[in-house]
Amino acid sequence: MLGIAAAVLFFIAFLINAADISTNDVFASTNVMLIGLMLLALHVAGVGASTRIGGSRRR
Repeated sequence: MLGIAAAVLFFIAFLINAADISTNDVFASTNVMLIGLMLLALHVAGVGASTRIGGSRRR
């Protein structure tokens, strides 16, 4: 899920940069890209991954 959110933020950062949209300092394309990189790093680290506890096992 975090990987999908990162991809969406990268796309938004690309649109802001490609269309040369003037935004305030908070929503600058670099800041949006850095938030996407943070989400991607959390995804790779395994944060947000669901694990089964007490699930059935195959034998």
